[in-house]
Amino acid sequence: MTATTLTPPPGLGTGTGQAGNPGQARAFFAVLGRDAFVTGRELLPFLAQMLIQPLFLLFIFGKVLSQIGYAGAGYAQILLPGMVAMNAFTGALQNTALPLVLDFSVTREIEDRLLAPLSIRLVAVEKMLFGAIRGVIAGLVMIPIGLLILDGVSWDPAALPGVAGVVALGSLAGAAVGMVLGTIVPPRHINLVFTILLVPLIFTGSGQFPWLSLSGLRWFQVICAANPLTYVSEALRRLVMPTQVESIPLWISVLVMVAATVLFGIIGIRGFLKRALD
Repeated sequence: MTATTLTPPPGLGTGTGQAGNPGQARAFFAVLGRDAFVTGRELLPFLAQMLIQPLFLLFIFGKVLSQIGYAGAGYAQILLPGMVAMNAFTGALQNTALPLVLDFSVTREIEDRLLAPLSIRLVAVEKMLFGAIRGVIAGLVMIPIGLLILDGVSWDPAALPGVAGVVALGSLAGAAVGMVLGTIVPPRHINLVFTILLVPLIFTGSGQFPWLSLSGLRWFQVICAANPLTYVSEALRRLVMPTQVESIPLWISVLVMVAATVLFGIIGIRGFLKRALD
């Protein structure tokens, strides 16, 4: 008996398919839709996971400290954009990195993804985009919650389309960083890395203070400038508080977010290709 060699369709988990192929596009959105459907079924646990920590930070720093006189009356207005930025960026980061670690090491679900009629690069892009979508949800949900909890905080409705755009771009940047972490950190070390990384990331991302106010603490200002989250926080403040507080110009913040998305995205996709082909 002569053995028969089966040849997979072009781009079937080989990274050679054309991204512009209509079949690839259909497969891409089918995989993305499946992930979105799963998220819809697990929406309440997902929101609980994403909202508990920032909700308490918002309540303690924005309401309790203001009411007992340890924070200024306008501090809540400064804090809310930072909390929205933090939730979007870190939510996207975690929802990209952690599933990747599990897919590559525990569930091995990534093997099923690689059998889809998609190039490997598009599989990686789908993972990043889905993580970013989760980050957008986590960030936008914080807006009505913050406006409800905090006293004396109001946003101009005309700024909301720009806010949504910045939240989406910040989430993409967070997802790109998550792709890097999810492909280079060994599974046994991921919890340690998140413990060590997330707290400094949150508190150097200018979520609790305007970056330009750190001019008297120059060394810390430099550290915060190296954190992509800083530019998400500053962009949101520029949109919702254009005259109340001095912020980094919006075009600079947007440029840095785009650069971070491209840079970390390229590094992350290369890491994904290496892991997938090992």
